[in-house]
Amino acid sequence: MGKATILLIFLCSLVLLLLGGVRVEGNPNYRDALQKSILFFQGQRSGKLPANQKVSWRSNSGLSDGSLDHVDLTGGYYDAGDNVKFNFPMAFTTTMLSWGTLEYGKRMGPQLQEARAAIRWATDYLLKCANSKPGKLYVGVGDPNVDHKCWERPEDMDTVRTVYSVSSSNPGSDVAGETAAALAAASLVFRRVDPKYSRLLLQTARKVMAFAIQYRGAYSDSLGSAVCPFYCSYSGYKDELLWGAAWLFRATNDAYYYNFLKTLGADDQPDIFSWDNKYAGAHVLLSRVINIIFFNPISLHCSENFCTPQIMALLGKDKNFEQFKQEAESFMCRILPNSPYSTTQYTQGDLNNFMYNSYVDYILGENPIKMSYMVGFGRNFPKRIHHRGSSLPSLAKHPQSIGCDGGFQPYFYSSNPNPNILVGAIVGGPNQNDGFPDDRSDYSHSEPSTYITAALVGPLAYFSH
Repeated sequence: MGKATILLIFLCSLVLLLLGGVRVEGNPNYRDALQKSILFFQGQRSGKLPANQKVSWRSNSGLSDGSLDHVDLTGGYYDAGDNVKFNFPMAFTTTMLSWGTLEYGKRMGPQLQEARAAIRWATDYLLKCANSKPGKLYVGVGDPNVDHKCWERPEDMDTVRTVYSVSSSNPGSDVAGETAAALAAASLVFRRVDPKYSRLLLQTARKVMAFAIQYRGAYSDSLGSAVCPFYCSYSGYKDELLWGAAWLFRATNDAYYYNFLKTLGADDQPDIFSWDNKYAGAHVLLSRVINIIFFNPISLHCSENFCTPQIMALLGKDKNFEQFKQEAESFMCRILPNSPYSTTQYTQGDLNNFMYNSYVDYILGENPIKMSYMVGFGRNFPKRIHHRGSSLPSLAKHPQSIGCDGGFQPYFYSSNPNPNILVGAIVGGPNQNDGFPDDRSDYSHSEPSTYITAALVGPLAYFSH
C-alpha cells in the first residue's frame, strides 16, 4: 500500500460507478473518517488563520509570503510535513477535493460546508498566484533545499521565502494546466452557492489554460532545483494539458476545449494516477462527462447550459469519448490484482483486502497489523509522523522561537509521540510486508501529504452515506 494506491481508490470508485456500482462492506466509521479527513487541511494552512480555526495548535504563518516580489502570496497549504508551498501538488489537491465534492457532495451532510472551505482556502491563494502580475503565474513559495535542512514550526520560519514563477520565457504548461484544472473544478463546486466567485474562478482558469497552451514547456526545466527532485514533472506536460482542457470542457459549453483535446493525439495508458501523471484521471473524467450527457442529462452537472443540443450533437458524431471510456476500463484491468493484465504490485494484506473488503478499510485499520494509517482515527494510529508542526510543541506550550536547527534535538530525534495530533492526516503507509515502524525519520512511510488525503475525501463521502 503506497500513496499512489490511495489515488487509485478514487478513480476505482468512479469507474465502478460507470460500470454499475460499488458494494460497500466493512466496519470503520466512514462518517468519522470523512470529518477527520477534511479537518486535516486546517493543520496544513498557511497564512492568517480564521477565528473558526479548529486545529488550535496551529497559528499564523507565512504572513510575508510574496513580499520579495512585491505581491501578496499569503494563504494556501503546506504540501506535507515541511513548510514549503509547492503549487503543483497543491493545485492537484484542490482538483481532487473539488472532484470528490462534485461527485459525492450530497452524501457529505454537514461536512459539505467544511469541504467547500478547504477548497476555497486553496483557490483564494491560487487566484493570487494567477492574477498578481500580468504574464506571470506564481507556482511556489519557499526554497525547498533550505527548508528541508531545518526542523522548525511554520510559525517560526526564519528562512528566506523565495517566490517562484513561470512566464512566456520560462514556461510551465504542467503546473499551469493543473492550476487551470483546479480553478475550473472549483468553479463547479461554487457555481450555485457563490456564483460571483465561481465566475472569477472560471475566468481565471480560462486565462491560465490559455497560457499553458500558448507557451509550451515543463516547469521542471524552467525552475530546476527549486522543484526537482521534490515535484519534478516526470510525465511531461501533455497530461496536464489534457487534464486542464477536460475540466474546462466540463465546466463550460465551449467546444474549443473539446477540439483542443483531439489535437493532443494518442496518450499514454498508465497504471498509475498521481500528482504528476493525470492521464488515467482525465480518461475517467471524460468518461463521466459522456456518461452524464447521454445517460443523465438532467443531473446537476448538465443543468448549467452544458448539455446543449449543439454539444450533444457534436459529441454524438465523434468516437473519441467512447475511446476515453474504454481507456478508463482498461486502466481498471491494469490495477486490479486478479486481472490477467494487472501491472501493479500489492502487499499480501492488500490482496486479501481487495478480495474480501475495501481498500479504504485497509487504510482505516482493517489490515494485518490493525494500524489505522489515518492519524487520530481508531485506537491504533501513527504517533510519530514526519511533520514539523505536529512534532514540535505549539506556541501556546512553547512561546519561545524554535530556530532552523533547534527542532532536531530534542524533538525530531525523540522516540516520544508527537505532542500535536494532526487529525485526519494519512501517512505514506506500510512497507511491502505490511509492516509500519512508526519512525519520524522514515519520511517515505510516515509523512502525510495533502494530495493523498484529498483523494480519499470523495470515497469516504460515498461510503459514509
